[in-house]
Amino acid sequence: MPVSRQIVCPHCSGINRVPLDRPAKAARCGRCKDRLFTGRPLDADATTFKRQTQHGDLPVLVDVWAPWCGPCQMMAPAFEAAAADLEPQMRLLKLNSDAESGVAAQLGIRGIPTMILFAGGREVARVSGAMTQKQIVDWACARSSAVQSDS
Repeated sequence: MPVSRQIVCPHCSGINRVPLDRPAKAARCGRCKDRLFTGRPLDADATTFKRQTQHGDLPVLVDVWAPWCGPCQMMAPAFEAAAADLEPQMRLLKLNSDAESGVAAQLGIRGIPTMILFAGGREVARVSGAMTQKQIVDWACARSSAVQSDS
């Protein structure tokens, strides 16, 4: 049974070992001293995306969007609000498919907005279409629980 988990800093991408018996929401990065959780989604470039999905122990929920997409703009406040509900059990990222077209192509994005849940460095669930805050939280929690029960 693990006694800690690795959490990637949203500011400097340092990897931090956070004991499970300490409140994660208050944890600070050992390298840059900033908080590990901000209650907001991270804007992710290719490097941040890879670091967060491949090197941390938290499930990562990625919103793939574009600035010209109406449904994406409509869902943005709901995704932001969902971050406050889902952290520190999950990391939320926003990936601009125009700015990071290579990552979007690797992910096989065909429509936006698309949310993808990663756990253990691999994709475990995907859904397309705009959602409310409650729908995002419910979807992410249900898929995350299913992944954890499979472990």
